[in-house]
Order: sequence, then C-alpha cells, then structure tokens
Amino acid sequence: MIGAGTYANARCAVSGTGWGEYYIRNVVAYDICARVEYGGASIAAAASEVILKSLPKQEKDTGGVIAMDREGHIATPFNTSGMYRGWVDQTGAVRIAIFVE
Repeated sequence: MIGAGTYANARCAVSGTGWGEYYIRNVVAYDICARVEYGGASIAAAASEVILKSLPKQEKDTGGVIAMDREGHIATPFNTSGMYRGWVDQTGAVRIAIFVE
C-alpha cells in the first residue's frame, strides 16, 4: 500500500514490513520520507524515529524498514528480535543481515 508499507520520491525510498494495520494508520513509509524532505532529517534519523519511537507508543512495535535517501545512504531500523534484509552499499559490497549488527 503506497504511503504505508512502501513509498518513494526524488529524495527518499522506503520499503517496510510489519504489523500492517499500524503501518497504514501511521502512513509509515511516507512519514519517513516527509521527515527527510520537509524536516531535513537524515534517512537514519527519520527511519529510527518512526520505527523505534512512533510505532512503539501504540504498543504495536513489530516491524522495520529498509530506507534509502538520494545520496545512497541506507537505514534498516527494526523493533523486533530480527529482520531479514539485504542491500548493496556505496562501495558495491553486498550486505546481508538478520539481527542488530
């Protein structure tokens, strides 16, 4: 669902996984990009604020996102015991992770 679990514009792209109803209610993916675009937050700060602070306030803190800004900075915050994720970093190295590194 555009805006909730997935969203992209010229400054930011987000793909999320988690408790869908709360991602919809909070327009999670769009909220992260709006914090980057309008608030000037870094992608890491915006994604962490939404996933680690906004969602847990509603007692539904199960999920995470893979988010990238237009410079290629990647953030993968999650509030579960683990989240399967993979990406290619700015040097071209392939990264794969499950737990907090």
